[in-house]
Amino acid sequence: MHGNRSRKPAKSLDKSFSDNIILLYQKKYNGFNFKHFYEYLIEEENINVSYTFVYTTLMNKGIRSPKARKATKRRLAKEKLQKEKKLENKTEEEIEIIVTNEVALEDSHPRCEKPKYFGELTEMDGSSHLWFGDKKSCLHLATDKATNHIVGGYFDWQETLKGYYNVFKQILENYGIPYEFKTDNRTVFNYNRLNENKRTSDKDVLTQFGYACKQLGTGIDTTSVSQAKGLIERDNETFQDRLINELKLNNITTIEGANEYLIKIFIPKFNKKFALDYKKFESVYDASPSAEKINYTLAVLTPRKIDNGNSIKFKNEYYQPYENNELKCFKPKTECLVIQAFNGELLVTIGEKVYELRKLEKHEKYSKEFDIAPEIKKEKKKYIPPMSHPWKLASFKQQMKKAHTERVYA
Repeated sequence: MHGNRSRKPAKSLDKSFSDNIILLYQKKYNGFNFKHFYEYLIEEENINVSYTFVYTTLMNKGIRSPKARKATKRRLAKEKLQKEKKLENKTEEEIEIIVTNEVALEDSHPRCEKPKYFGELTEMDGSSHLWFGDKKSCLHLATDKATNHIVGGYFDWQETLKGYYNVFKQILENYGIPYEFKTDNRTVFNYNRLNENKRTSDKDVLTQFGYACKQLGTGIDTTSVSQAKGLIERDNETFQDRLINELKLNNITTIEGANEYLIKIFIPKFNKKFALDYKKFESVYDASPSAEKINYTLAVLTPRKIDNGNSIKFKNEYYQPYENNELKCFKPKTECLVIQAFNGELLVTIGEKVYELRKLEKHEKYSKEFDIAPEIKKEKKKYIPPMSHPWKLASFKQQMKKAHTERVYA
């Protein structure tokens, strides 16, 4: 008999060490996959152990990783069925069928080559989930297919044009104008199913977003097959697996806090760990537009008609057109196009000119008969961008028709 038999190895860790790791996982890091948990043990808890030790400790305790591989899932399913005595007196072939039915295998799909250039194809998607707090929100995400580099992300309460515009703005400012987007077309179908009274321009994502892309020369390819944009689908899974736990760990419960953490901390960390270095790839991004062009391109365009009171109703408020601080009057039922710029500024195109829109208050701010007239400060001349092709009503109507009948988005 060997002299060391039954002796504890000199370098073995104390049992309390293993218990502490198990307790941390169950109480603080519950839901993390094993690899993510292992990283946090080193970075946040200053516990330097091997991944194998962490894996073995948790598995021996009966804890399974949420990201277990298929082979592991099959093995664990088989062990479970054997323990439940459901595989007794079964042939190997029957056992294989039972285990296969127990673990639903993912649908297989063919691999495809990635694009050669950075910016050649950007996959974009919205993922509704209980990301933080007790209310569902939607993460709008965009990734470059050549490098798996996340180029933009934004939380909103629903899958909205605002969400996609914020992602697009990040891309334009940080990288430039991409060559093409690939996204799903669910938003078009959802918009078409809405009651006409509930249809608003900011819900018509692909008409508005597609129109902005058209002005910048960016293409859009839409699909209803998730495998066709498998990279962004897989990134969404990784975000759901990691980001939810990190937001919870940092006690982030507001959408403002979630967006700040997403953009400043999580995406840079994700790109460093999972993405290829995009600087090693040749870029086909066009130069970034000016801040002014981005503001007026990422706009919401809404056809309207001037009413009998020379006003335009927009979002339950009335507005009137002005030029150089002078009210401009038009015939009733004159068609126009209301432009809400990215920063919220409101303009209107009537004919071949662009006008400033001013809100018509329900009551005067002061009475000419009873109040002392306030001192009127001389207003600076407000900048009104020149009329251009993107803001022509006929051009926008043509885009709406293409988006909802011909399925052409850019």
